[in-house]
Amino acid sequence: MFSLFVARRYLFARKRHHTTGLISAISVCGVALATAALVVTLSVFNGFREMVASFFTAFDPELKVTLAEGKTLAADDPALAKLRAMEDIEVYTEVLEDQALIVGNERQWVITIKGVSDNFAQQADMESLLYGDGEFVLHADVLDYGVMGIRLAAALGLGTSYEGGLPIYAPRRGERVNMGNPMQSFNRDELYSPGVVFAVNQGKYDAGYIVTSLAFARQLFDQQSQVSAIELKLRPEADLHKAQAKIRAILGDRFRVQDRYEQQEDTFRIMQIEKFIAYIFLSFILLVASFNIIGSLSMLMIEKRENVQTLRALGANDRQIGQIFLFEGWLISGIGALVGIGIGLALCWVQIQFGLVKLGQTEGAFLVDAYPVSVQSSDLLLVFATVLLVGLIAVWLPVRHMIKGLFCA
Repeated sequence: MFSLFVARRYLFARKRHHTTGLISAISVCGVALATAALVVTLSVFNGFREMVASFFTAFDPELKVTLAEGKTLAADDPALAKLRAMEDIEVYTEVLEDQALIVGNERQWVITIKGVSDNFAQQADMESLLYGDGEFVLHADVLDYGVMGIRLAAALGLGTSYEGGLPIYAPRRGERVNMGNPMQSFNRDELYSPGVVFAVNQGKYDAGYIVTSLAFARQLFDQQSQVSAIELKLRPEADLHKAQAKIRAILGDRFRVQDRYEQQEDTFRIMQIEKFIAYIFLSFILLVASFNIIGSLSMLMIEKRENVQTLRALGANDRQIGQIFLFEGWLISGIGALVGIGIGLALCWVQIQFGLVKLGQTEGAFLVDAYPVSVQSSDLLLVFATVLLVGLIAVWLPVRHMIKGLFCA
């Protein structure tokens, strides 16, 4: 294209005035720095997202089936029987989950009791989450064990193990509270310590959950033969998204089938919103940096005034002349984008390899010592497209007005 060819020659040719070349270089540097900031910031948000996801995967199932409306359903529901027969499912775990009151060391705490089938350890790989001298046991003979989160144990003043039974209270179904003797309106039972606690590094679980047997939860909540969720672990060769779609087709609209990200939708939505806001703010900074290109183009137009008259004499029209300087500004944006992406990738690589930027001064104060970084190709494409679009917006109107003033008089 004629206009692009001339614009490229103008950009890389020796300038008559050194000031023109210097301003062009400053424009490229400004765009490059803003672009690098975009790449690094978005990559840090990706790193935090993947870090949070890695913590959830240790406790949350690959797929979780719950009712779309309602809280519990019969464990022998015909729809669940079809689900249990699927070949892609390796571990099928029944769960009954509800809130209860725990009393320990003269302290009270509202917590979530998660009653699970005996195969839950295969579902959640609990061995990797445990602290203490015992082992993950849900029941033995007439005793029911409760494995609590590490922060809950600390809040109750308990260690990884405790002596005697820990009282658990839950409201009786369908009964009003007797104000004269409120405790008559609660079911009471006791859980014993298996000598371990679990740590998922998420406050929702570590400070508010106790995992126990399904039989204990059903008795405590008066929910015999009921489940609140089905947690599924797929066979290694199964495709998660295909299996999820197949399960949804089998169960119908009565049920929700959620993967790990959907189970923690609120958390990841907030992180995505924060990432988007950071992207918007940095894009405005990029727009401000792109205005430096206008100065560069103004100097170039003044310098090339005679050349433009020659081009017009050779047959170039006003539209083609305008495109020359628009392409000039776009080339400056494109070069700045490529340089900035390169700088951003280099900074991300250094952070991944050496962790130079720390989260805090004290080592071990956070779950990770340095800012996590994860570069995604989709973000790089987004950044490159954003720089080109912002560069076009920044020069479009100013260039049109300057051309009219300089060359159309």
